[in-house]
Amino acid sequence: MSAADRYLREGSWLKNGNYPLGFKLGGKRVGIVGLGNIGSQVAKRLQPFGCDIAYNSRSKKPSRPFPYYASVHDLAAVSDVLILCCALTEETHHVINRAVMTVLGDRGVIINVGRGSLIDEKELVQCLVQGELGGAGLDVFEDEPNVPKELFGLHNVVLSPHSAVGTPESFRAMRELTISNLKAFFSNEPLSCLVQDE
Repeated sequence: MSAADRYLREGSWLKNGNYPLGFKLGGKRVGIVGLGNIGSQVAKRLQPFGCDIAYNSRSKKPSRPFPYYASVHDLAAVSDVLILCCALTEETHHVINRAVMTVLGDRGVIINVGRGSLIDEKELVQCLVQGELGGAGLDVFEDEPNVPKELFGLHNVVLSPHSAVGTPESFRAMRELTISNLKAFFSNEPLSCLVQDE
């Protein structure tokens, strides 16, 4: 959407004609890296679009109906889109490396709403600039708030300043949850929301 918006605002529609075709979400093969709370919510939102969902997580989740891949590389090989929702650990640092980006391919898209260091950012920039990766949606970066300058000129990249949860509604909900849990804790009652380990 943002690339089409820029195309229109820059006058390219008048000069160059119709905006290049994109692709629809429906029917896409989406790999989710990290099927914890956030990853599960992402999957829930993708299902009505008819996406084929698969996942990688620390362990297989028998309660989930999606195919599990023990390797992120193997998940990327069967995906059109990779969505990163996992925690940053020693094991997940640069889990998205050149090999994963290469197997995802020049039509593949990476969306990172996890942590910047999940992706080898230097390799990501090279793959995008060289056309070896189709696109990226990045809400997080390795060295925030410093964003690689090469990304600014790319029309196949959507950037946001680590603001995925930054809405008045989400902050209100977090405040209400915190107050609710504090009241429950000091009243020796069960907490209304426990953090679940992925």
